[in-house]
Amino acid sequence: MKPTLLILAAGMASRYGSMKQVDGFGPNGETIIDYSIYDAIKAGFGKVSFIIREEFAEPFKAIFEPKLAGRIETDYVFQSFDLEPFGISEKIERAKPWGTAHAVLAARNQINEPFCVINADDYYGYDAFEKMAKFLTTEVADDKYAIIGYQIDKTLSDHGTVSRGVCAVDDNGNMTEVTERTEVYFKEDGTVAYKDATGENSLSNDTRVSMNFWGFTPAVFGQSEELFRKFVAANKENPKSEFFIPLVADELIKSGTASFKVIPTATKWFGVTYKEDKPIVQNSISQLVNNGTYPSNLWS
Repeated sequence: MKPTLLILAAGMASRYGSMKQVDGFGPNGETIIDYSIYDAIKAGFGKVSFIIREEFAEPFKAIFEPKLAGRIETDYVFQSFDLEPFGISEKIERAKPWGTAHAVLAARNQINEPFCVINADDYYGYDAFEKMAKFLTTEVADDKYAIIGYQIDKTLSDHGTVSRGVCAVDDNGNMTEVTERTEVYFKEDGTVAYKDATGENSLSNDTRVSMNFWGFTPAVFGQSEELFRKFVAANKENPKSEFFIPLVADELIKSGTASFKVIPTATKWFGVTYKEDKPIVQNSISQLVNNGTYPSNLWS
């Protein structure tokens, strides 16, 4: 059974100012999602599911259906504020949905095969999709999941500090925890460091970090649903709280329910958060087209 690509595209893009999920970055208006799907098809994925807000459905279909028809099966998952499907009758007012792990849970009735989860606005590279496809078809189990571990020096910005989820990895190549490090940056000598209350701390340039590229079986839906109910009960008075995938991973690791293999890649990651990022991403994609990684017209 071919694995499914689940794309987190329900974010409201408040910092970007518009729907960056469907903004054009390639030479013919290709979105970042286009490059992820192109790589996923090449790697052997059989279906792509978009997690979106229901009101985004028509723009998404208009953009992606014509070019993906006959290439890969498509499906749409709607992330909403409705908690009743999770056995929660209480109405809780929020401006945003409940986060990435809640978004994944929204797909629980539509995915029956191994799958991976990615962000819509991040470029991951073919190597990551190829390695994840191999894991999902040969290794994955209900107690054995995976995360693509990016080299930290391939994820940083030349224009300021960033936050990164630093993976601690044991001797078996499994993640033991993810620690959020803020103010991560390049030092003048090209090495990596971060600042915290203790001051400046160095990190190895090949330290593995999470860029939200995860591999699961459908068992994760049942494993995380009870965690979500507990999270809502504990955070119903905090309208900005979010149920993130790393929170689920941490609980599954600590409870011994599942391990997470850290699959290394040396591919350069890039993504878009602010409007100012757009020309940088466009230039990065242009370089990939010029060096032959992608055709100039992706879907021709």
